[in-house]
Amino acid sequence: MTGTQPNRPPLRITDLISRHNAGSTVVCNTAFDILPVDFEHRSSPFKAFIFLCQYSGTVDGVDYTFRKCYARGCPHNLCPHVSQAVLIANRYLQRDYHRLETAGIPIEKKLFSLEEMVLKFDRQQDADGPAMALYDYVQLAGEGREVAIRPTLEFVTAVEHFDRFENKTVFLMADFAVTCQGKTVHLERCLACYPVDNEAEERQAKIELANARLELLYRDLESAGGKAEKPFF
Repeated sequence: MTGTQPNRPPLRITDLISRHNAGSTVVCNTAFDILPVDFEHRSSPFKAFIFLCQYSGTVDGVDYTFRKCYARGCPHNLCPHVSQAVLIANRYLQRDYHRLETAGIPIEKKLFSLEEMVLKFDRQQDADGPAMALYDYVQLAGEGREVAIRPTLEFVTAVEHFDRFENKTVFLMADFAVTCQGKTVHLERCLACYPVDNEAEERQAKIELANARLELLYRDLESAGGKAEKPFF
């Protein structure tokens, strides 16, 4: 599995780092949005919020932009509660900031903030303890814990609600059943997405992007001593 080719616009953090390591001058900026989304999930449609970061800037003076979904939250049990999702999103975001900084790419380390987005919901606390991200379990595997993941992959169609328009989007979702020391939890990740109207042009590229992200996770977990079933889109 591979990411973008050198002559194609970057589509992920790994691409920016690869261009920088190859000698390119990379400028990276971020902008955040938390969008209400109607998910057409199997026989039970539901409403949720997705936490998006829009990366933009230049590589050797050429403009690029791509977005990355960091979490999905809702006020019911079909995904993490919104108050928990913002913590999860920021955990993944801080990891990407660390990767960019370690590579030598300057980045302003802004985070998702529910207050700034002016979203209203119950601020219930998760009774299961602090938010855990997938790479927390990779770290636990490196510390000698028994960790295994079993991903379930699916294409999920949803309608994103912007201020002045709606956009029907296909999300490449992964539900990771993570077993650590005999206890199993479920963690969701959106690995890529594309507008339904552009499916013919974007579907295959986004499948390759999602699979590249999966391959990186599988490699990191196994290198740390964990186990992974390894399906791809």
